[in-house]
Amino acid sequence: MSRRVWVPLRWGDLDAQGHVNNAAFADYLQEARADFFYGDAAESLIRQGMVVVGQQIEYLSPVNFESQPLAVDLAPSRVGAVKFSLAYRLWQGQREAARARTKLCPYDFTAGQPRRMTAVERTWLTDRVETVEPFRPIVNRPLTANARRDRVRVRWSDLDAYGHVNNVLFFNYIMEGRIAFTAAAVQSMNDSVDQGYLWFVVRQDVDYLAPMGFRLEPYIVRTGVAQLGRTSLTFCSEIVDALGGQVYARASTVAVFADAAGRPAPVRPEWKAALEPYRLP
Repeated sequence: MSRRVWVPLRWGDLDAQGHVNNAAFADYLQEARADFFYGDAAESLIRQGMVVVGQQIEYLSPVNFESQPLAVDLAPSRVGAVKFSLAYRLWQGQREAARARTKLCPYDFTAGQPRRMTAVERTWLTDRVETVEPFRPIVNRPLTANARRDRVRVRWSDLDAYGHVNNVLFFNYIMEGRIAFTAAAVQSMNDSVDQGYLWFVVRQDVDYLAPMGFRLEPYIVRTGVAQLGRTSLTFCSEIVDALGGQVYARASTVAVFADAAGRPAPVRPEWKAALEPYRLP
């Protein structure tokens, strides 16, 4: 049984192309989850703590800033022994803007380990389960030595109520690494936005492997190219600890090149040639 909640847009969510940045959608999912659980029988899932294990976001249309909030329909899609999944549909007016899936795990932060759901939590979730179609798989390849390495610094404000880097910020770190990667590999690809062209992220999957904390030393974002399509590029990324090698998250991102009207356009051959040395086998 899905429930509709409303999530306001912020002017600061817009990117250089004038649309809501792809990373902001993860924040909207989080806001929708909070509204979904708070004030109901399963509020303990928020108050006692849970961690995001994985997220999939399929971006269907650009979102522009307006005073009216986004409508988010969400429902549990699967309830397991320890983990459960939520499915979302995001709407701007009558237009569907995105679909998403989030896998979550109740967590005991005092003990530092997952916890089993209570009978009340499980029943509340199970009573609301809706069957949803799984997303089509996208390319996800292991990173190799030719992947680019860029440093990312965690800000104190990046921490959430549980004292760890908020799941939403991982999207920002991955984006920062991807932009630094393309700027170094083929700057003209980034500059094409100034010429009226557009880049749209149409799909992004993130798997969370370990919690990140605040520290003065930067973390590393590794980025490589998994696929060079006719109108799209698929990037694979990792957030890692340069000191000990711990991998905190892995991600795949599909970006589509488009003209000023938003129609997909062929990725230029010279860009593909410049990205080829970073291609993952």
